[in-house]
Amino acid sequence: MKPELMITTIIFLLLIIKLGKGMRNGPLLSLIQVLLLVNFLVTLFLPSDGQLFSGMYLTSPLIGLQKAILSLGVYLISLLNAGWLKKSDHLTEFMVLMLSALLGMEFLVSSGHLLMFFLALELATIPVAAMANFDLEKKASSEAAMKMILSSAFSSGILLFGLSLVYGSTGTLYFSELTAKLDGSPLQVTALVFLFSAFAFKLSVVPFHLWTADVYEGAPFPVTAFLSVISKGAVAFIFVSTLYKVFAPLSNVWQALLIVTALATLIIGNLFALRQDNIKRFLAFSSIAQVGFILVGITAAGPNGTAAVTYFILVYVFSNLAAFGVASVIADSTGRENISDYRGLYATNPLLTWVMALALFSLAGIPPTAGFFGKVFLLGAGASRGLVWFIALAAINMIISLYYYLRVIRAMFMEQQMAPVAGIKREQSVTFALLLCAGGVVLTGLMSWIWEYIRQLS
Repeated sequence: MKPELMITTIIFLLLIIKLGKGMRNGPLLSLIQVLLLVNFLVTLFLPSDGQLFSGMYLTSPLIGLQKAILSLGVYLISLLNAGWLKKSDHLTEFMVLMLSALLGMEFLVSSGHLLMFFLALELATIPVAAMANFDLEKKASSEAAMKMILSSAFSSGILLFGLSLVYGSTGTLYFSELTAKLDGSPLQVTALVFLFSAFAFKLSVVPFHLWTADVYEGAPFPVTAFLSVISKGAVAFIFVSTLYKVFAPLSNVWQALLIVTALATLIIGNLFALRQDNIKRFLAFSSIAQVGFILVGITAAGPNGTAAVTYFILVYVFSNLAAFGVASVIADSTGRENISDYRGLYATNPLLTWVMALALFSLAGIPPTAGFFGKVFLLGAGASRGLVWFIALAAINMIISLYYYLRVIRAMFMEQQMAPVAGIKREQSVTFALLLCAGGVVLTGLMSWIWEYIRQLS
């Protein structure tokens, strides 16, 4: 439990600082960034293998790597949004909430018991709803928090009902014991459908995505980035583990559900992204489409699926956080959040433009960015089922997504407007994080040993 204990220590340290004389935001944020970096390095280089509490808590080198990816994402968010965080009147409270959500997600990934799984999911969800309301002077932020709470409460109710059916039909809540007691009875299939629906809410899978764009638009940029990358990554990790290890006897049921929802998610996410002008809503529907590709990879039902999803989430951390980072810098300096405001951005802010272009190329799956390799591995894993028409439709949606990603790039490089965004001064940490994300987008794809390492752990 080194990662969880490390995060808990940081939370208590921040609470002690808050209860004491306090610190100015600048030094405090620098301290938090150093602690988050240490947490990432400890999680990455000191993996464990074993279990605690009679199997309620499980860990392995692969789980350790997944936690390291989540910790890296939170570290990057703290760097990319330094300007907004320094201006916040409640920096300590915000970081305590974010770290509490990260703690819940790490317990979620290590869950070996359905009760711990539920408690960890709630710990990962409730603080994010409070974070969504941190732009206290904006009505949209309060509306986002309310929609987040209501959708989370609804999905939690569905999840609890599914868990009660699982327990009623098997008599156990331990993951290790459930597999042998699943016989495909109608009650168990119903329980699986409820559990699948709860996961679909958290992942913004169509038709459970209706809360996503409104919450993304109303929440502050750090929260939107956290929801889009860290929250989805954690749920995707435990989703894969639960389906493959626990509900393997019901694979025919959940693979059919995955195929239908993956295609619906790809199509709806792409079609709605085509018509968005607000950058947050644009990235919201973009992330919905990306989840569709993750579902394609999960249909593999084997080590290739686990490896492909883990690799793609790592690539997604760099790509999506780079896009959100650029959008956050522009919004924080100018108050502009529309794609139409990005016209002519290259003339005044070349670094921001190139980082955004690399991020969008990666999200679109254009070589040689890491996003191309990530989608190839996901489609390759999904192709192992032998459903050629399914993979062909997913690949067609990749081509559709090119249009709306290239629309943003065209606006930045080729279009002009009367009052372009002026040159923006950035925090050094923001520039460092943008370069780190851009490097990750390129190098993660070119360094083949990263994929091989993840595949070996899977």
